[in-house]
Amino acid sequence: MKLLYAPTSPFVRKVMVCAHLTGQADQIEWLPSAAHPIRRDDRIAAHNPLAKVPTLILDDGQSLYDSRVICEYLASVAGDTQLFPADAARRWQALMQQALGDGLLDAALLARYERTARPAERQWTDWYDAQLVKVEAGLTAIEAQASALALNPTIGEITLGCALGYLDFRFPELDWPARYPEAARWHGVFRTLPAMQATLPHDA
Repeated sequence: MKLLYAPTSPFVRKVMVCAHLTGQADQIEWLPSAAHPIRRDDRIAAHNPLAKVPTLILDDGQSLYDSRVICEYLASVAGDTQLFPADAARRWQALMQQALGDGLLDAALLARYERTARPAERQWTDWYDAQLVKVEAGLTAIEAQASALALNPTIGEITLGCALGYLDFRFPELDWPARYPEAARWHGVFRTLPAMQATLPHDA
């Protein structure tokens, strides 16, 4: 398998955490790309019309995207029932946690793009602030359920862990752990898992 990736992407990190947990990390070749909200990368677009990462290219040439689809594919291939539980109640909980983490990341990325991809004279402060309101709302929700989050993770915990890690990476000025102590306590342990340590984001 081949993965079009960016080393800074929290959605790529989700995929690679799942790959590590299901024993498939060494079966994936990383293909460099330059996903950008404005500049379209033809290397990605050749396999994904949205030109976004992560995009997984299977041995038969079929492409899978986005992270939600790829993570479930990896779990299915491995016969893993931990990441996407078979029990209905646990599965819906895991999927809702994934939606919460993905939504927080969507808002954080839009805020970052507003400051890094848009020219300074065109930046909209109200838009930026509105995205951070969503981030804070997401953090409040994570704080409320932090005591029930597991270290033997489903896709829910993986996504929340990657979301919190992205805030550490790109928004250190938010100092979220100071205001959400239960979430910080859980994340402090969760981020030490080998799969999380092996996938730390970094600038190219």
